[in-house]
Formats: sequence, C-alpha cells, structure tokens
Amino acid sequence: MSARVLGVCVVHQLLPDPGGKAGVTAIDKRVVDGPVKVGDYGLYADVQADRQHHGGLEQALYVYAEEDAEHWVGELGRETPPGWYGENLRTVGVDVSGARIGERWRIGEKLVVEVTKPRIPCQTFARRVGGDDERGWVKRFTAAGRPGAYLRVVRRGTVSSGDAVEVVERPEGTPTIAEAFVGK
Repeated sequence: MSARVLGVCVVHQLLPDPGGKAGVTAIDKRVVDGPVKVGDYGLYADVQADRQHHGGLEQALYVYAEEDAEHWVGELGRETPPGWYGENLRTVGVDVSGARIGERWRIGEKLVVEVTKPRIPCQTFARRVGGDDERGWVKRFTAAGRPGAYLRVVRRGTVSSGDAVEVVERPEGTPTIAEAFVGK
C-alpha cells in the first residue's frame, strides 16, 4: 500500500467547552474536499480555540495514522473517522509513531512538512473523546503510545485526500514520535 492522505480535516464548528480555558473548542474536525491551501500556520479555514497550547509554527498540522485509529476502533468498539482525534490529516501507510523528529515529508506535488513532536493529550481531548463513557481516556491514550504527530510547514502548498506522502529526509539519531512521547 502506498503512503497517502486519507482525509484532510478542518474545524466543522466551535463547540462549547465549559471545562476549558477558552470556553469553546475547535477539536470538531471533519473531512473537506480538497485541495486545501496550507500556510505556515496550517490549513486555510481551520482554527484553534486555545492558541496558548495549540497551533503555531511548530504545531501547524496534526497528523494521525489510520493504522492507529484502527487500533482504537477495536478498543472502543466504535468508528473513529478522519478528524475524530482533532487531526488535520489522516494518513494511511505512514508510520507516524515511527517518524523521527526532524523527518521531512513531501505531500502531493509541492507541500513539504517536518515532524516536530508528539501530541500530548489534553483535558479538552479527554472531554471530547472520552466523556462519561471512557473514563481514564488520557491515561489509556498515553499508555497505548499512539499519539500522532505535529508538523511544521517547510514549503507551502496544497493538500487533498489521496495525495501521496513520501519521506524525503530522515535524520539519524533523533527520537521517533513514540520515543519522544514516552520521554515527555
């Protein structure tokens, strides 16, 4: 199977989040038709409600692997479609947890991104995904070691579902996303 983008997701709507500092959350990401422009701060038409902890140049995009999502389908007994984890990109055939910090990917024809760090699950994520049905969600998610990765935009471009993902640079000696996550 070739590595590719399975879904491109942007905020569908801001949701009330009384437990969060911002009072709303932008975690409700859903698939959109492409191509979608990608700038230094991420996908056009996407937002982050809590910019103190989300977004920025080093967290311009959040990517989650379909292979990791399938793990959770089995664990949770429910579907987790692209965007369910608050991700901007759902990929297939890409070892996101095995990606090295500093690794660069070409997505489609022009877009180049760099893996910067693992996602650290927050309480907004716990409330959105776990709710009352999945107590201890952050602990379970952390223990599984499947955090997904944040990406920095190296070269702007566009991204669409179906775009190829190619590792173009893989630094030796840097930790993988999974290793960095455990060392958090």
